[in-house]
Amino acid sequence: MIISQSFHFDKIAMIFERFSPSKNLFSLLNQQVRSFARDPFPNKLTHYLHRAKLIDSIRLALRSNSPNSLNPLLQTRLLDSFVVANAFRSAPSADSAISFFENLKQVPNFAHSQNTIFAFATVLAKFKRKEELKALIVDAKEGKFNNVKVSFMNLLFWYSTAGDLQEVLETWEEYRNEENRLSTEAHNIVMGLYAQKGMNFEAVEAFRGMIDQGVIPNSRTYTIVIEHLVRLGKLDAAMEVFTVLPSMRIKRTLKQFLILVEGFVGGERFDVVKSLLKEMREDGKLPGRAMRIYLERMKEAGFAGETDEFLVEMLPDGRIKSVGSCEDGSDEDEDGDDDVNEGVDVHTVKLKPWLDPKALANALKQWSPEVVTILEDAKFVWTSRLVCKVLRNFTSPETAWNFFCWVASQPGFSHDIYTVQRMMTLLARHGNVELVDKLINKVRREQMILPFSTIRLLVEFYGISKNADAALKVFRDDRTLCGHMSMFNLMLLYSSLLRALTKCRRNTDALDILDEMILNGICPDIQTFSGLIYHFALQGDIKTVQQLFSMIRQSGMEPDAYMFKLLIQAYCKCQRAALAYRVFVDMRNSNLMPDAATKDLLVKSLWQEGRRKEAVIVEERYEETDGVLPLALRGHVWTVSSEDLTRVYSIYSNKLLSGKKAMVTKGNDETFMLLENLMEVIEIEGKEKRKWIDPNIENFYPINGALSLAVLGEGLLQEHPLTGQAW
Repeated sequence: MIISQSFHFDKIAMIFERFSPSKNLFSLLNQQVRSFARDPFPNKLTHYLHRAKLIDSIRLALRSNSPNSLNPLLQTRLLDSFVVANAFRSAPSADSAISFFENLKQVPNFAHSQNTIFAFATVLAKFKRKEELKALIVDAKEGKFNNVKVSFMNLLFWYSTAGDLQEVLETWEEYRNEENRLSTEAHNIVMGLYAQKGMNFEAVEAFRGMIDQGVIPNSRTYTIVIEHLVRLGKLDAAMEVFTVLPSMRIKRTLKQFLILVEGFVGGERFDVVKSLLKEMREDGKLPGRAMRIYLERMKEAGFAGETDEFLVEMLPDGRIKSVGSCEDGSDEDEDGDDDVNEGVDVHTVKLKPWLDPKALANALKQWSPEVVTILEDAKFVWTSRLVCKVLRNFTSPETAWNFFCWVASQPGFSHDIYTVQRMMTLLARHGNVELVDKLINKVRREQMILPFSTIRLLVEFYGISKNADAALKVFRDDRTLCGHMSMFNLMLLYSSLLRALTKCRRNTDALDILDEMILNGICPDIQTFSGLIYHFALQGDIKTVQQLFSMIRQSGMEPDAYMFKLLIQAYCKCQRAALAYRVFVDMRNSNLMPDAATKDLLVKSLWQEGRRKEAVIVEERYEETDGVLPLALRGHVWTVSSEDLTRVYSIYSNKLLSGKKAMVTKGNDETFMLLENLMEVIEIEGKEKRKWIDPNIENFYPINGALSLAVLGEGLLQEHPLTGQAW
């Protein structure tokens, strides 16, 4: 608004300069307007610090007993959408957030943004204020907040946070009608809400629907699966899923570790907790403070040696003082209000100072001696956790390095393995080999042990930054820094190196490493072979593809449907439809069939290259399948195999849907059986078909008859007690 006013006055001044002799008057006016429009802060860091003080003051006011303590804080030019959004997120209750929202209506020239409305709606959802949330959504859709838009993902997130299943499902259906393929996070939201509400059958079906449609589950998906299993007491099944994640190249998160530690500590299975803590170190995870209570219980049980190192990191830092009063957040050009603290009980309200690592990193982009002086004067308490968070949010490796070197000299702080590994991976991603080598030498000198995950990330990031020689050096010379490495981890590291080399187009080196890997008795997994085959097929290197196929069979593995799909796609992309057709024939000879999308791509490529006969054959053989094809073939190149996805699904479904039936009474006193857990598995022509009995079958067939048939079918599928074979 200020900038537009400045532009408007510029035009007026120019007009009057042409027609009025009083040029000096309008020149002075123009200068004053420009001065008013200028940013009052010399740099972004100063602006951030003033905003932080204002946010702290609002946080305290929202927790005070005086309704008037908030009003003076809203009369400052510092009040913008950033401040308001973070103040909403800090609201202690829905009522305080609603009061804040109403007070903002009295602030002249303040307009809500996407961030402020999203933050307010999230608070309403968090405290289950469904009516107010729906009213806010209606206002946003009607355009009462300028250009604020409400997306389907926004609605799914808010309604799921509020626990409103009906609204989530209705939004889901609307979303599906507009989009052919929904994001992984959209699936996660629906699946997670089913799991929270104990709707086991629906949660499993949501997971299966995701992978059947070719949507690759991410870390959050598996967090939902693990948490669901732990909540139901299926600890071993949850641990089994967790153990599969590294082979799927899925990042294991702190929340997953926390859920498992909580479950196994509750079951007093401390031996499993010990192995989880060991894996946390290998993954380079700095545990959150939420884990403290469980590790203290473990220590009380006699496992002090395994927990003391982590507990030290979790202790409250006495250097961090609480915000003790509402400070005036206005800038230096305006008068403060002496009565800002009225109504705030500073003895009962204790908050840590507000700090946003992402906003702080953004404020430090323009690193200079002036910024360094201001940063030192701010007296931040630098901890390993905070430094890691700030480093993670830097986009410039130069600024990150400057900050990394500066913070090392700050009182009470010294770098540890967590901050060093964070800096190393950031530098490797941007190809700063020399600085990474400096940090590696530091690790050697100080005899630190690098997490295995850091070595892998260095290799992978050097592949992204196209530094093949650096990736080879880390693999050859630096992998010993993480101590003893299991054969499985060594296989993962080899796979990461092969992927990095193919990204750098170092084909000869990749094949040499593959030979070395096999000679050392380490067999690549199917994902690694899939990645290599896809890479060489894209380049039309038929000879190498054939060699890789023979290696697969020599190692006792068989190409799966997803690998065949990758080959067809690669050959079609490089306009080798004849080779793609040959892969299709091999696929059919293995009793496999591509999904609809792959078939369509193959037929289109064959037609474009004039191979009409082959195109017709593909169409005919596709029709012979009688519509039994999956929506998409499961897997992801280099990372996830169809077998792994099937394994996780089997663990999840078998543990949640095993041998339980529930009698439910309807509102009209009509009783029916929820057959969530009765599943027929019929093997037909090597394909697995699952037919679930629908509770609504009673509308078409008497429920007792349906149950009788189901029980009979289940019995026929069981082994005969004498012959050992199915009937």
